[in-house]
This record gives sequence, C-alpha cells and structure tokens, in this order.
Amino acid sequence: KLQNKYLSLRSRKRVTMAGSGKATSVAKSLTKGISKKGTRIHTGVHFYRGKTVDLPRSNKASKSVPKKNTLDKYSVIKYPLTTESSMKLIEDSNTLVFIVDIKSNKRQIRSAVGEMYNIECDKVNTLITPKGLKKAYVKLSKDYDALDVANRVGVI
Repeated sequence: KLQNKYLSLRSRKRVTMAGSGKATSVAKSLTKGISKKGTRIHTGVHFYRGKTVDLPRSNKASKSVPKKNTLDKYSVIKYPLTTESSMKLIEDSNTLVFIVDIKSNKRQIRSAVGEMYNIECDKVNTLITPKGLKKAYVKLSKDYDALDVANRVGVI
C-alpha cells in the first residue's frame, strides 16, 4: 500500500507542480517513515533510572575567616545548682554542681570554672539529666573550700 501511495504521489508530482513544497515533505515522510522516538509503551513494572551526567566533585571554597569558638567560659557554665543534694555535696565532699552547656566537655568545664571563680579542680564528672540538661560535678582541690566558693558565687 505504501508503494502504491508513493507511486501515485510521484506521478502527481510530475503532472502538477502546484504545492510542490507540501508534496515533497509528504513524500519524504512516506519514504523514510515517521520517527517514533519517545513513543515507546512501557510494559514492565520496574523503573530503571537513565544514565545522567557524572561530573567530577569540585572542592568547596575554603573559608577566609576561621570559625569562631562559640563556647567561651560564660556560655559553658549556665548556672550553679542549688538543690538540697548539691548543698550536701558542697558541705561533705568539697564539690560544686553546675548546669553546663550540652556540647561542652570536661576540659572546657574545668577551664571555665577555673577562670570564672579562680579555683583549681581535681576532677569533673558529668551526666545528662532526663530533662536533657548536662550536669557537672566539679570536685575542688584540697587548697580550696567549696563553702567559701559557694558563698562567693551566691549559691548559699
């Protein structure tokens, strides 16, 4: 059938030259066939992601300004704890109890307490409470009395 149409179009072209541009485009499409690119019917149930451009990773620009330390001595220690159990620790075991920043570590707590209250620490124990606060038990050295420091701080 296609050959018959092709032949009839060819013979018509010889007879009449009117509308020759349209006729040639139709004749070309009949001889070459119509492109069916992008009209595939997908019958499978799985989707396979096509290949995309895989560019090499580029280095991010280095920061010109160094990152500032956000945990200074004033932000490490939030406040001293003044509960009955903390008072007992002050009197009996020469230990001060503070609520500190959740991101601070024992070294930062030790240096912050030393700088703020002019004391030396023997040991720092920390725990995270069920409320999500970090509690620090700061045991003072023998040279310092926790009662005197607590009076200076304003705990007692």
